[in-house]
Amino acid sequence: MGHGPTQPFIKRMFTTTNHKDLGALYLIFALIMFLVGGFFALVIRAELFAPGLQLVDPNFFNQMTTLHGLIMVFGAVMPAFVGLANYMVPLMVGAPDMALPRLNNWSFWILPFAFGILIFAAIKSFLGMGDAPNFGWTFYAPLSTKFGPESTDFFIFSVHMMGVSSIMGAVNVIVTIFNMRAPGMTLMKMPLFVWTWLITAFLLIAVMPVLAGVVTMMLTDRHFGTSFFDAAGGGDPVLFQHIFWFFGHPEVYIMILPSFGIVSAIIPAFARKPLFGYASMVYATASIAFLSFLVWAHHMFTVGLPLAGNLFYMYMTMLIAVPTGVKVFNWVATMWKGSMTFETPMLFAIAFVILFTIGGFSGLMLAIAPVDQQYHDTYFVVAHFHYVLVSGAVFSIMAAVYYWLPKWVGRMYNEKLAKIHFWFSLISVNVLFFPMHFIGLAGMPRRYADYAVQFADWNQLASIGGFAFGLSQLIFVWVIIDCCVLKKGEKATDQVWEGAEGLEWTLPSPAPYHSFTTPPVVK
Repeated sequence: MGHGPTQPFIKRMFTTTNHKDLGALYLIFALIMFLVGGFFALVIRAELFAPGLQLVDPNFFNQMTTLHGLIMVFGAVMPAFVGLANYMVPLMVGAPDMALPRLNNWSFWILPFAFGILIFAAIKSFLGMGDAPNFGWTFYAPLSTKFGPESTDFFIFSVHMMGVSSIMGAVNVIVTIFNMRAPGMTLMKMPLFVWTWLITAFLLIAVMPVLAGVVTMMLTDRHFGTSFFDAAGGGDPVLFQHIFWFFGHPEVYIMILPSFGIVSAIIPAFARKPLFGYASMVYATASIAFLSFLVWAHHMFTVGLPLAGNLFYMYMTMLIAVPTGVKVFNWVATMWKGSMTFETPMLFAIAFVILFTIGGFSGLMLAIAPVDQQYHDTYFVVAHFHYVLVSGAVFSIMAAVYYWLPKWVGRMYNEKLAKIHFWFSLISVNVLFFPMHFIGLAGMPRRYADYAVQFADWNQLASIGGFAFGLSQLIFVWVIIDCCVLKKGEKATDQVWEGAEGLEWTLPSPAPYHSFTTPPVVK
């Protein structure tokens, strides 16, 4: 039931089951959420520009930190990766479409309603008509169960809807990859982006029901007299942390594994040589996914776990750095002595490798249990996960858009503007997040609307970086509008990136039949 371009645009948008249309819808939705979540971040950075309370009261500040985290994680990064999977996985495996096209449509259209509920709560808060969720994106009990505002129930409903969407999307990816590969394409001949998404989809199916479970327990604690997380009724607030982080840590890898696939497609193309160590990349990705289920309590070194528990989670967390190190080594080895050129996708990919590695090193520091007692809940942790998720996941999404956009719309984007976007983003993201390492090590706690005067200078610098990074993304938006809507760019050739033909699949063997316009006939 794929729809041709003759249909009215609005009807086509709502009823389409075409994987490319839905991929584009996911990406547009993710971009809108990225800008909304970014606006909330700028409210936070504006308040933290100087010590004292300037713009907002502490309760509203907490609402901003909560909504920023939830919208960026569930509304921007995850849907962007699902959009890329929708668009690229069928093309890369030689399938005419996703295996379950109607389910694909449903998976997407649940999302605007889920986030509409959250944003409605935010608008009510801006208008002074009630509080949005104000307990941090990790919604720890009893903050969320006993003390959460009325909008907590909307939040619970919203999370359930996001989870349903994610599970259906993941099922679709798995069925497509297993059942619809082109003849002769064995698993070990698949492009790495397909591999990373296959593994990510299994992670989603494993952990999304856990998230659904924990928010359902929150709901019954709030309204049905249970005491899962209430110590007064025989429950345990630490139980919430165990369940949440059993979901939450694999979730972090759900947001970074597709990045690995993107970077593994881009670096070989612009180094003009095949990916170094294809098989080791596949095994490393699978190892990371497996180990991600054994490290959740490294978020909980301060709750009073037994010593043996702390040691186990510390060693497991250090162990996960090994397959990650294998990946970084392989990317660098791919670039080594390659005929490299530095178009925008390659610039973002190289920035990803360097900045993600910085995030990885600070993660190793946080893995050391006795040291984490000092780092825990400080801005050092904020710096760490933003290096992984902004200069990691978000940069890789931008790299993917710049890399595949000419194939998607048949036109080149404005390379000069794209490079300006890259350099502005690269400089500002470091001005924004690097000082947070220093204020964190000096002891500044996160999620506070006010702070001691000795942290003022670094906070001011971080806020300047934050506004610069936010404004840089307007260049990105303009590049996309210029290319996709105004269609100002030159027509893209069949071979978009010169000298990289065939390498965009990064296969150890000849690429399968593929075309970005006509899908192969499947008999």
